[in-house]
Amino acid sequence: QVQLVESGGGLVQPGGSLTLSCAASGIISSFYIMGWYRQAPGKQRELVARITSGGSTNYADSVKGRFIISRDSAKNTVYLQMSSLKPEDTAVYYCNAVTPTAYWGQGTQVSVSS
Repeated sequence: QVQLVESGGGLVQPGGSLTLSCAASGIISSFYIMGWYRQAPGKQRELVARITSGGSTNYADSVKGRFIISRDSAKNTVYLQMSSLKPEDTAVYYCNAVTPTAYWGQGTQVSVSS
């Protein structure tokens, strides 16, 4: 059984930083893509960043230069370092793994507010 467990969300002031973590278990193949999506109230879920097993990354234009995605393959864990956070980054952030079956975490709330 595949499980994705996120942690690290919370409330932060504009300009602040947070790091999200997602630990994957039950995935046999090491050749899979992991990523982060987010969904703000009243909006569709959107890709934030993703990383392949080879380390290739891509980012949404809105987070380029502010967010960094990384993974520790030995720990089956993916991280999202978020800096210079803006109120518009407020959303539920979801971890995703594609093996190619898609799996989702339960989501973690990130709120950016003064």
